[in-house]
Amino acid sequence: MFAVYAAEPNPDDPLASLTIGERPEPEAPDGWVRVSVKAASLNMHDLWTLRGVGIKPERFPMILGCDGAGVLPDGTEVVLHSVIGDPAWGGDETLDPTRTLLTEKHQGTFADTVVVPARNALPKPPGLSFAEAACLGTAWLTAYRMIFVKSGLLPGQTMLVQGASGGVSTALIVLGKAAGLRVWVTGRTEDKRALATSLGAHQVFESGARLPEKVDGVFETVGKATWSHSMRALKPGGVIVVSGSTSGPDPSADLQRLFFLQLRVIGSTMGTREELGDLIRFCDIAGIRPTIGAELPMEQAKAGIEDMLAGETAGKIVFTR
Repeated sequence: MFAVYAAEPNPDDPLASLTIGERPEPEAPDGWVRVSVKAASLNMHDLWTLRGVGIKPERFPMILGCDGAGVLPDGTEVVLHSVIGDPAWGGDETLDPTRTLLTEKHQGTFADTVVVPARNALPKPPGLSFAEAACLGTAWLTAYRMIFVKSGLLPGQTMLVQGASGGVSTALIVLGKAAGLRVWVTGRTEDKRALATSLGAHQVFESGARLPEKVDGVFETVGKATWSHSMRALKPGGVIVVSGSTSGPDPSADLQRLFFLQLRVIGSTMGTREELGDLIRFCDIAGIRPTIGAELPMEQAKAGIEDMLAGETAGKIVFTR
């Protein structure tokens, strides 16, 4: 079958590992289902896979793609949940120490067919296109959990999103606005700030700019480059929710500010199957949709990955079959 895959780990030149070609058709173990992929979205996780981060060398070649939407053999249209845990685990599968994502242990969605546990294929509402649905399982689910499960923020409060154009950031803007939060966003360029405004941000600022007032919560995916600004932006008792560190994982903790102002720092990773179901229904009920910056045939995956590597994104990059 057709597939886009990482041939081997390459920490220094991830694109050199990218291969577009043929891979064997997957077999579905008991309790798993075959899904004909119609759309799959690109995530930073795919770059980590190309670099060999979070995946054992013996797992290669590895088909890329954590997210996807497609059709079951009986014609049911589905959205895929990327987190695969131990079937015996009870409760939040993101806390299962043996959990994995597609592309870490199991082959991913950048292919004609992917196999997943049956419970990981959720019904797709007719109102969501395959391309839109393919954005929900990682970036949008991460943003949903950050706001509604981890932050504790309430409608009417102010949230700051660090970074204006990535998949999680654009999801945070749209979901926060739909939830009745006042959404402020920072962006490195005028184009990125304009994108945030078009998505519903109430105010946009240059990266590191002094804000008109302190905020109730900050949503971090950038890390080292924005951390000091995030800490200074918070009201006493405020919260930073962190789901990534694209600019580096090791900023100054600023512990004096942390304890004196009683700030909270909360980590957040992906989300549960139940949370994905709630997110799908929220999008359907509220009429909100993922922002797709580029939609390309899967054969042109290299161009999309090059844009992500260069930081040239304006919403989600989606590959279609």
